[in-house]
Amino acid sequence: MRAHRVRALLMGGQACVFYGAAEFSRDTDFAILADAANLARLRKALADLRAEPIAVPPFELKYLKRGHALHFRCHHPEALRMRVDVMSKMRGVDSFAKLWKRRTVLELTDGIQCDLLGLPDLVQAKKTQRDKDWPMIRRLVEAHYFSHNDSPTQAQVKFWLLEFRTPQLLQEVAQAHISLTRRLASQRPLLRSAVAGNQGQLESALMAEETSLRTEDKSYWAPLLLELESLRHPK
Repeated sequence: MRAHRVRALLMGGQACVFYGAAEFSRDTDFAILADAANLARLRKALADLRAEPIAVPPFELKYLKRGHALHFRCHHPEALRMRVDVMSKMRGVDSFAKLWKRRTVLELTDGIQCDLLGLPDLVQAKKTQRDKDWPMIRRLVEAHYFSHNDSPTQAQVKFWLLEFRTPQLLQEVAQAHISLTRRLASQRPLLRSAVAGNQGQLESALMAEETSLRTEDKSYWAPLLLELESLRHPK
């Protein structure tokens, strides 16, 4: 990706590993800029990886812009059988231009730089209907909290208050930052239960929030899945 200057951000399970919420993943997932020039660069990178499409939709810009993922399998000896998935548009996630500005840049041990989807954006992208994503959101936010809770910035505290899925930690932070919590309660009403210390009510509200977001994701994907079915079984 870097050799061909593909504008891409690592996300998914491998990004979770970098953020301290370890997850085993055979896939490599990228958010990419959906324009013709970037797709031309992506084609060259995939050619180097000897990657072939393995599912619908076809490798076309219009499908990326509609929110589909493109799926490939690599046959290069150093990436044998690795699956590469790329997306550009995700439910509830900002445009790629904004994601790129907020990206996390890591330098690996061999000196290669890696562009990751920023942590708040990765958490947002994980709010899907899939069972495996919700424990991962919890681990991502917890890992961030335990790495920064000694002297957090206001932006970090705000992130925890808006994204914690751990009742005890959410109560702890809410009660330590009551003024900010009350200001954010209009965005996340369950924060009122966190400030009040009502853990049973908070747990129920967190579950209701998750259920609502899963339902939203199912509704978002419904027309996209219909389109995939029409591509799999053309009349």
